[in-house]
Amino acid sequence: MEDTPEPGEGRRVLLAYFSRAGENYHYGGRTNLVVGNTEVLAGMIGNLIACDIHRIEAADPYPEDYDATVARNVREQDGNARPAAIASQLRAIEQYDTVLLASGIWNVRAPMIMAAFAESYDFTGKTVHPVTTHAMSGLGTTERDYARSCPGATIGEGLAVRGEETRDAGPAVEAWLRRAGLLQG
Repeated sequence: MEDTPEPGEGRRVLLAYFSRAGENYHYGGRTNLVVGNTEVLAGMIGNLIACDIHRIEAADPYPEDYDATVARNVREQDGNARPAAIASQLRAIEQYDTVLLASGIWNVRAPMIMAAFAESYDFTGKTVHPVTTHAMSGLGTTERDYARSCPGATIGEGLAVRGEETRDAGPAVEAWLRRAGLLQG
């Protein structure tokens, strides 16, 4: 008889995230972030669980200007674009059982670079958890989008954190990690 591992035990977890610093939405106005909200959230998660962390970076970086980024995102979403990531792509993900796909939510969806990333790998048999920072869209369409771009994966419970509240989200992150079976205690 095989031993059933405790939640989170024996699993290899990948946290792949895309984050944008610079001018960001902030309670209806704008603020300049040296470190993007999703990167802050990824750091919190990485401090709480054993995982490999991979930063997804656009080959053509998004502008620091908020309005210019919004305009580019609308063009990419309207054209169903797949922006290229820089060459530091992961070679493979088969060693992972669980993948956390983390990004902001732009216009109710993850940035199109997340679709480009997800479609580059075989997620068969893996559990994918969407992780988002947002202004008011929660998880947006990530559950549906990742179900489509990660065929064969199980889409697990996602985590959505309002961008302005990211730096104080520790308790919510811990509670979610426990519910997802990725954190003991």
